[in-house]
Formats: sequence, C-alpha cells, structure tokens
Amino acid sequence: MTEYLEQNPAVEVRAIFYDRVGNILDEGLDVAIRIGHLKDSSLYATKVGSTQRIVCGSPGYFDKHGVPEHPEDLANHEIILASTVEPSTTWRFESPTGKISVKVSPRLYCSQNGAAIEAARQGFGITRLMSYQVGDEFQKGSLKRILQDFEAEALPVNIIHLEGRRANAKIRSFIDLAVARLKANPHIN
Repeated sequence: MTEYLEQNPAVEVRAIFYDRVGNILDEGLDVAIRIGHLKDSSLYATKVGSTQRIVCGSPGYFDKHGVPEHPEDLANHEIILASTVEPSTTWRFESPTGKISVKVSPRLYCSQNGAAIEAARQGFGITRLMSYQVGDEFQKGSLKRILQDFEAEALPVNIIHLEGRRANAKIRSFIDLAVARLKANPHIN
C-alpha cells in the first residue's frame, strides 16, 4: 500500500485489517485479500498464491524438548495458541491414511500472531501459524517448521473486488500492483 501511495500522491487509502471474512459491498471496501476457498459470488478474484497452516518452534526449544514426529506427540509439548489462526484447541492434520485430529493443551493463548511468533522464537513452545506469517523467521533460522508430512492442503490467496476490468483507474492500478507484489512474495507461492 505504501508503494502505491508513493506512486499516487493524490490518492488516500483506508486500510482495514481483520481475520474474518467480511462482505466488501456492505463494508464499503473496494478491494480485499482473502485466504481460503471462495464461494461463488458476484466478486472478481485473482489468485496470487497460496498459504497453509504450519507447526513450528525454535531450534533451541527442539534441542531441549525434542522434535515431535507425529501430531499426537504434541501432547508432550508446550503449546502456544495463536487464536486468530487456530481458534480451536483441536488441531487437524492430514496423512496418507486419513485425517487426524489432535487436542492440544496450550499454556499460552495469544490474540496477536506477533506475540505467538515472539514466544516461539524465545523457545517457550510450539505454535501453529500461516506459512506467510513466519516465512522470514524460517529464512533467519529462528523458527523451524515441523510435521510437514501432516500438513493440510494449501489455501488459495486471492485479491477480490467488485468491478472486474471496468474498475476505476485508481482501483485497477492498485489491484495490478498488489497482484504483482503478492505473486512475487516467496512466502505465499
């Protein structure tokens, strides 16, 4: 958004961030980014990538407590619940033999993903977040991804809007920039 604003000094942007599916028409929004499968609607969508729920912790935590080999092993570990990503204490996984549901017992509940990431980085325990939220941490080596063989299918990331190619020039130019930047983002592709 800031890149768009720098390129368009006469434009103002009202950015709203929330972790729920809103109705862009009712809320007066021009553009939204949605994670997940879209229902049929009158909205236009451009897929820009995908993301998935991943389980991770710090290398220091795993050195001290071991690395879970199976989702059921999470019962023996400290859990940090990032409630915006995983509001339930039942985490669902997939395997070649079918779906697996594991009841976790969090010691720390975080309403902000950043707090869950920081607690995990500090070695407090294991958390589950969206892959794009911790991609930088993986690159730095401060968090390690685990249980990859049990991850559910990736969720699509789409830019949605109402007016298709007929959108006014400001909206269309923002969509074009957002599509280019998000498709180039290695954490959602």
